[in-house]
Amino acid sequence: MMEKILKASVRTESGKGVAKRLRREGKIPAVAYDRTGKSTLLVLNQADFVKLNKDVTESTIVTVDADGKDFEAFIKHIDFDILSGLPQHVDFYQVERGKVLRAKVSVVITGNPVGVREGGVLETGITEIDVECLPKDLPPVIKVDVTNLGANQAIHVRDLDVSKDVKVHTPEDSVIAVVKFIRSDVPETPAEATEAAPAEA
Repeated sequence: MMEKILKASVRTESGKGVAKRLRREGKIPAVAYDRTGKSTLLVLNQADFVKLNKDVTESTIVTVDADGKDFEAFIKHIDFDILSGLPQHVDFYQVERGKVLRAKVSVVITGNPVGVREGGVLETGITEIDVECLPKDLPPVIKVDVTNLGANQAIHVRDLDVSKDVKVHTPEDSVIAVVKFIRSDVPETPAEATEAAPAEA
């Protein structure tokens, strides 16, 4: 996986006036929080961040280069402008290199199940997997291919193909996807048959 790097500058000024000025200049005010709650004020280039944000998820670790001093972090929250849709403020959560972290990784379903092509309906279950690993081993998403899923078959957490370096905390019997097949050729009940029979003259 290619490393995601974002250039930033450390700022000392804060407040609404400063934030508005930065946005007019094509920049985004941001804050990086570490595990102790300590915060660092940052400035991002808007165009650079918009480009990077198209290719990351909530569990993607980004290397932020702040005036030559870099750190790894998740993008924790983004405030968007209602009209333009452009990011107005970004919060980062720093992670420590070499230390195990716990995070939730999104599940991405791919493929068209055999069971659906035969008339079944695909239903999805949990959408995130709770994992524990080193920052470098954290997957941005967990892809689940349902192509071979037949009628009345399911994929559970225990069926996932994840790295041996990633510990999964989500219960292994949790359902990720299932194809349900509703038969249309169910025999009539005696009551239904009686109602359908024509009356004798």
